[in-house]
Amino acid sequence: MFLKTFGWSFAVTLIALVVAFLYGGPQALILCLILGILEISLSFDNAVVNARILERMNPFWQKMFLSVGIIIAVFGMRILFPLLIVGVTAGLNPVEAVSLAMEKGDPHTPGSYGYLLHEAHPQIAAFGGMFLLMLFLDFILAHRDIKWIKFLEIPLARLGKLEGASLIIGMAALAIAGAVAGEKQGIVLLAGLLGMITYFLVNGLGNLFDVDEDGDVDAADADLVVHSGPSGTAQLAGKAALMLFLYLEVIDASFSFDGVIGAFAITSDPIIIALGLGFIGAMFVRSLTVFLVRQGTLDEFEYLDHGAHWAIGALAVILLVTIVVPVNEIVTGLIGVVFIGAAFVGSVQRNKRNRVAEQPQTRESADANS
Repeated sequence: MFLKTFGWSFAVTLIALVVAFLYGGPQALILCLILGILEISLSFDNAVVNARILERMNPFWQKMFLSVGIIIAVFGMRILFPLLIVGVTAGLNPVEAVSLAMEKGDPHTPGSYGYLLHEAHPQIAAFGGMFLLMLFLDFILAHRDIKWIKFLEIPLARLGKLEGASLIIGMAALAIAGAVAGEKQGIVLLAGLLGMITYFLVNGLGNLFDVDEDGDVDAADADLVVHSGPSGTAQLAGKAALMLFLYLEVIDASFSFDGVIGAFAITSDPIIIALGLGFIGAMFVRSLTVFLVRQGTLDEFEYLDHGAHWAIGALAVILLVTIVVPVNEIVTGLIGVVFIGAAFVGSVQRNKRNRVAEQPQTRESADANS
């Protein structure tokens, strides 16, 4: 199972490292490897969230996520997105943006590719931060039978009973971000608002096709259900699966913002960034997502969902904070790893307690039968 799931990731990693070596020698190879590790460490929470959505899609759409999805992740978010941002902010056409990128100028030099991308960071952070914040709030404010950090999740679930609680909190967070953004207040508020609109749009499209968090589908859309996955969740096809696929890609894009910007602190070469973040990092994250789905890991370790969403909330706050104050990418990556690790340990302990509690009942049943 492990080699079957991660085989392509190891093959793509090897090819990417060989290309990096041929392109720029040992230094390029090392930088490519560092960027790949950075992307993977930043994306554990992404993989968990993706897995919970992917398990509701049929095998065809799961393969689409690994094939078409990886093309979007690599060429769309790790290559075209930075070029688009630089082109729009600097008023350059596509050819000029590519030429500027290939100059590999110092990110600290005004007018260079890395410098222009860094200058666009406030609006990028506002868009991604607000999208992820709404994703976190919709999860954490909902009533759930299983709670991980009870002293926080219980009162937050009560707060969620207030109509439009997530929207109120989100707008308040955006207002604060705009207030401290200084001269970029207008663009930050606009970008943050677009992030919220994008979230509500993709979430609303999912609801339009009767796709909810439990994977339930109305009788009118019963033909969209193919069969049950490892967790017993109905797997979706057709329009419903397409909406989930688009939702996954938007989430992946939001997660990748900090990695793309942070990569320029390591190298200004767009080719190395594409190889490290895209081909190595994004491929491994997708393979990890599929592995979690096929192993049924999220249903076995039930706190992982909570840990991933708390990590998303932390990342959203960090992105909004970076509008004003820079935050090291190591801190961003470690927060996700800490939340996922703590949730995994908590899940193991919970499973042990449940097994201990079940043993007396098993003995009583055996005695009754004898």
